[in-house]
Amino acid sequence: MTTAADLPDIDPAIAPSGAGCVECDAAGGWWVHLRRCAACGHVGCCDSSPSHHATKHHEASGHPVITSFEPGEDWFYDYRTDDMANGVDLAPPTSHPLDQPVPGPAGRVPSDWQAQLG
Repeated sequence: MTTAADLPDIDPAIAPSGAGCVECDAAGGWWVHLRRCAACGHVGCCDSSPSHHATKHHEASGHPVITSFEPGEDWFYDYRTDDMANGVDLAPPTSHPLDQPVPGPAGRVPSDWQAQLG
């Protein structure tokens, strides 16, 4: 069984930084999906989103492991190996609020959002 002691790049006691992408919220932006840094709890948008804040956080911080911040998803990813990673239960909440739409957040997603990702 994997424990937190086996995973030095993951801090299971750290809560997520919020319900949405920190940088997108600050700039009035939007995202497709959310990712949570397993080391510090930073919530950033995925690489399918316009701004790629989760990856930018990894590049700036060196924190190597993220997890999905989407309801019903519990996978971990390691940027160093470019592969799925082992994880442990993290401090709640483990996803954005169920009433938050995908893409989100409500009211900030442009009507032509899919064309903007092309």
